[in-house]
Amino acid sequence: MPKRGYHHGNLKQALVDATLKLIEGKGPSGFTVAEAAKLAGVTPAAVYRHFEGREALIAECALQGHRIFGDLMEHAYADGHPSALAAFEATGRAYLAFARKFPGHYMAMFESGVSLQSNSQLAIAADRSRGVLERAAEKLSEHIPPHKRPPATMFSAHIWALSHGVVELFARGNPGAKAPFPPDDLLESGIGIYLRGLGLIPQDK
Repeated sequence: MPKRGYHHGNLKQALVDATLKLIEGKGPSGFTVAEAAKLAGVTPAAVYRHFEGREALIAECALQGHRIFGDLMEHAYADGHPSALAAFEATGRAYLAFARKFPGHYMAMFESGVSLQSNSQLAIAADRSRGVLERAAEKLSEHIPPHKRPPATMFSAHIWALSHGVVELFARGNPGAKAPFPPDDLLESGIGIYLRGLGLIPQDK
């Protein structure tokens, strides 16, 4: 019987898919190259035809994840929103949606310790999704005089951190099980509180 990776005709992607399953089940540091090879249906030696080792496998998972994530973020931001605030909030929801639908990719991207500087393609893909949030932040702050306007890179990074925190604490496994409110509601209210504090959106009456 032919090995599964060869039978599918794409050994490289078969190894990536196997790695994603292992990351989901054991975490980014909880598996070996041999386990990824076995799950893909090939010998460990076959892995090294495409990857230098486990870190390279994880980096490829992260690269593919950042590309998917960038697509989702761009679609969320460009999808005909009635206001700059609605567009900004949509990018936060896209973050949660990605973490739920692609947990293996998410963990490879943000929890594996993979260095963006070790791979130029990975760095470009990561900058793309981060750039969407920064553009949304710039648009949201246009109404504020330049000398009073907070740096878009700063508050977009804060929103990114808030989104990541909601995912880590409340959107893993059984979403909302550890919190009295759904993760989406927590993120939306948190974004609102933060942006009002900066004067980027009006205070509630």
